[in-house]
Amino acid sequence: MNLLKSVSLIFCMMVVAGCSSKSEKPSEAAAPATVKVDYAWLDEYEPQLKDALVGSGFEVERRDSVLVVTAPVDSSFNPDRPGMLLPVTLGPITRVAKLVEKDDKTAVVVLGHADSTGSADTNRTVSRERAGAVAAIFRLSGLKHNRLRIRGLGSDMPRAANDSKEGRALNRRVEMVLAPQATMLALIAKYERPAQSATQVAQAEVAK
Repeated sequence: MNLLKSVSLIFCMMVVAGCSSKSEKPSEAAAPATVKVDYAWLDEYEPQLKDALVGSGFEVERRDSVLVVTAPVDSSFNPDRPGMLLPVTLGPITRVAKLVEKDDKTAVVVLGHADSTGSADTNRTVSRERAGAVAAIFRLSGLKHNRLRIRGLGSDMPRAANDSKEGRALNRRVEMVLAPQATMLALIAKYERPAQSATQVAQAEVAK
């Protein structure tokens, strides 16, 4: 009987030790999601965007895995009503919207940006209103919610330092970021990360 108890005790200790060693094994961290660059998509869409925006004053830029159409605020929005687009912009934005709408594999994130002259809350509100005005044209063109997102980023993602008139003008903008729909969630997460400060941007420019 004592022998049986001893064997049982040893067996229980082995089981406990085995469980303990398993629980103490460090878990492997999940690898961060990466966005695969679809060069065929970029090569197809970039010339179409440029053709659609000829003479508009909008910029088209290939940025990593996406295409970015930038509308400068000063030439695109009513200066007396910050969230109202000027009539001259409706044609170019509509052409971009139609281009996206007819391809169900493409999505767009509209980003509103401001300079740093106002309060953080005001800048975010105004930048979101501007993004919303642009996004409204995409909706009117038939683009569904699952392929369209907007973000008002305020002054969090400057293109230039805000210490000059020219720099502030560059920072007041709306960006239409086009990407394959499969990458939309990763794209939205990217633009929700903390951005560089204006000082960091200026330092980066000096370092170039």
